[in-house]
Amino acid sequence: MILDSKIPEGSLAEKWTKHKFNVKLVNPANKRKYDVIVVGTGLAGASAAASLAELGYNVKAFCFQDSPRRAHSIAAQGGINAAKNYQNDGDSVYRLFYDTIKGGDYRAREGNVYRLAEVSVNIIDQCVAQGVPFAREYGGLLANRSFGGAQVSRTFYARGQTGQQLLLGAYSALSRQVANGKVKLYPRTEMMDVVLVDGKARGIVTRNLITGAVESHSAHAVLLCTGGYGNVFFLSTNAMGSNVTAAWRAHKKGALMANPCFTQIHPTCIPVSGDHQSKLTLMSESLRNDGRVWVPATKETAEKLRKGQIKANDIKEEDRDYFLERKYPSFGNLVPRDVASRNAKYVCDEGRGVNETGEAVFLDFRDAIIRDGKNVIEAKYGNLFDMYQQITGEDPYKVPMMIYPAVHYTMGGLWVDYNLMTNVPGLYALGEANFSDHGANRLGASALMQGLADGYFVIPYTVGDYLAQIPSTKIPTDHPDFLKVEKEVKDRIQKLLSIKGEKTIDFFHKKLGKIMWDYCGMARNEEGLKKAKAMIKELKKEFWSNVKVLGENEELNQSLEKAHRVADFLELGELMVDDALNRNESCGGHFREEYQTPEGEALRDDENFAYVAAWKYLGEGQEEELVKEPLKFENVKLTQRSYK
Repeated sequence: MILDSKIPEGSLAEKWTKHKFNVKLVNPANKRKYDVIVVGTGLAGASAAASLAELGYNVKAFCFQDSPRRAHSIAAQGGINAAKNYQNDGDSVYRLFYDTIKGGDYRAREGNVYRLAEVSVNIIDQCVAQGVPFAREYGGLLANRSFGGAQVSRTFYARGQTGQQLLLGAYSALSRQVANGKVKLYPRTEMMDVVLVDGKARGIVTRNLITGAVESHSAHAVLLCTGGYGNVFFLSTNAMGSNVTAAWRAHKKGALMANPCFTQIHPTCIPVSGDHQSKLTLMSESLRNDGRVWVPATKETAEKLRKGQIKANDIKEEDRDYFLERKYPSFGNLVPRDVASRNAKYVCDEGRGVNETGEAVFLDFRDAIIRDGKNVIEAKYGNLFDMYQQITGEDPYKVPMMIYPAVHYTMGGLWVDYNLMTNVPGLYALGEANFSDHGANRLGASALMQGLADGYFVIPYTVGDYLAQIPSTKIPTDHPDFLKVEKEVKDRIQKLLSIKGEKTIDFFHKKLGKIMWDYCGMARNEEGLKKAKAMIKELKKEFWSNVKVLGENEELNQSLEKAHRVADFLELGELMVDDALNRNESCGGHFREEYQTPEGEALRDDENFAYVAAWKYLGEGQEEELVKEPLKFENVKLTQRSYK
């Protein structure tokens, strides 16, 4: 199988401009003849649905929440990147492109990443026009702050609620199209499978989460905007409902799954407090602008701290180790997420962790409060400080925050070409659901940028190119291919309900999460990955013979919803382990202990692994086939990534 990424010819800076001219167009009168399905209504989904409806297409938008406003994009805190160079500090489209390629440890396509940097400047204008209340400087210009992996300030923000404000902007654009009758909204509806007719994606089968009704929906193209799969680890910063089901069902229908082992561990999360937790809370990376990360310089001091014999503020300056500033003088606390996370793990592994579990480091605002005053820090991060205090009972204005790395974002996802189309014609993946722009590690504040770039500025051109080449004839939902998939979905529901085992769905999910975190988390090695694969196979077998799914289908049944999602996570977990086992190098968030520099940094193998690993599903119980898309670097030099 040969993968065609459809990257346009020509110089990097001209690729997208030329491509927009070369794509085929659907004339305005014909657009109303085409139907498009959008699954997911976060930033990518809401912006895509609103933009396509504005152009004249008929859009059906689906979300499993009770409102598009509940999409997980709402949880993003720190900001959105754009190469506006308002600070006049040396930023440019090319620098954002370079920082993103380098931040992803040279495992992303140049063409896609340059386009992302290029359209980033339009996103901010679009959002301001929608009324997004970005922070502003004293003179009225939009404010910027710094984020990890960059030496310029290019992150636009709305306190610590940027995701929420951007989502409300996209939601208002979506609501306008709902009122115009161009978007039909299906809340509380979960996509169960994708329907292919003559090899093309022509619709989906859904389950109504209130009534249990299984229904089919037909369209000319299907857009999956369903976010990431971090919840395969059970404990993550993702919303509890976030899942891989839509992408995984597409994968089992032939769409390739690319780089599934590339998981981002976020360095600033509130540490795990016990077995009772079902999710973790993120503290924005923006806090690393003013907060200093440290641990005690010796194990003895850390031990006293853990026993409660001393408090953090008792520890003198000379007895503190600001380890990121010490190791990476030019970036300091603003190193990328994978570097910050690994170093936090190292100092805790040495026995210098600062909470009872020994798995936490300090994020301290003492110096920033002395320097700028409490009111300045409050204006920037007030809601984050309030959230921290509500969860932990400690006041971060008076004592340092405690943080520890946790699973956050997934760089892997469905393989897509330059047009965001998967290898299945008519099936697209946008935002975190695709693999395309972040390589092996995403820079902070780039998720919001990618979701909105894909939805507002890329898909309106590329989906038109596809639709212009297919007839506008509609396929009825009583077509044999729809009926066949409907039957498959109903059979699967019955199979899960009829097991009537003894163990809860959470039992299996927690067990899978622990295997994934222990062996395919912040650090991996061959022995651990092989052990994990055997354990997951065993767990999957037990799930299908001993899971207890309560209730019936014809009702609101959250037990059944969860069972579907965990069944898919079990299969995905196995593929993630296979992918990590196959990649005999370290890069970004994929850290194989066998492949590291003497300083403990990721050691890439560009000769053998400068490719996208795209996996093809071959059938139940069979090992997946690896398809490679070689990565070409014509504009950046492959160098060992350094933030020192």
